[in-house]
Amino acid sequence: MDQSITFQNILKKYLPKEFVVYVSDLIVHSNVKFKIVAPRSTKLGDFRPSSKKNGTSQITVNGDLNPYAFLITTLHELAHLNTFQSHGAYVNPHGNEWKKEYISLLEPILTVSSLPVDIKNTLTKSIRNPKASSCSDIHLSRVLKKYDEAKNTQTLEELDEHAIFSINKKVFSKGKLRRTRYLCKEMDSGKSYLIHALAEVKKKK
Repeated sequence: MDQSITFQNILKKYLPKEFVVYVSDLIVHSNVKFKIVAPRSTKLGDFRPSSKKNGTSQITVNGDLNPYAFLITTLHELAHLNTFQSHGAYVNPHGNEWKKEYISLLEPILTVSSLPVDIKNTLTKSIRNPKASSCSDIHLSRVLKKYDEAKNTQTLEELDEHAIFSINKKVFSKGKLRRTRYLCKEMDSGKSYLIHALAEVKKKK
C-alpha cells in the first residue's frame, strides 16, 4: 500500500478529516519516524533528532489529544524537524528559525473554512510570536481544551483559591497565580510546586 495512504488511514482516527491529507503528505515527505504514543503528563509531543549522520529523526505525539490539539502539536513538532534539517542542532529550539518554519506550516490550515473560528482567530494572533509549546500559549491551550471530550475533572484555574485537589496521585492546596502556573502546596510533604493553570485536576470534597 502507498505510504501516504497508510498514514492517512492511521491519522484519520486522530485528526479533523480536512487535514488528514495535508499532515500525511508532510510526514511522508519529511523522512521522519512518526509515532503516536500513550499520554504523557509533561508533554503533548516531542522531537528527537537523529544522532547519526543521515539517520532518521523521530516525532512522537500523545494519542489522547483532541483532533485540533493533535493537529497543532504535530505541526509544532514538524517545525522542529524542518528547522533541524535546514539549520542543524546549533540554533535556539524555539528561535526565529523554528518560528519561521512553524508559521509556514500553520498558514495553510488557516485558509480552511471548516477550521473553528475561535481556533483560527487564536492561531492568527499566536503566529505573530509563537510560543515554545501550545501549553505555553495559555490562550491557545484554553481554546483547544474546549474540544476535549467531557471528563470528570476541572482545570486548576476553575477552582477557588485554597481549594484542595488531586493530580498525579498527590493532593494539593491551590495557591497564588504566577503567570501561567499556580503555586500549590502538597498536603503530605508541605512542599510547593508550580502547576499549570490548565492542568486537569480532581477537586476534593
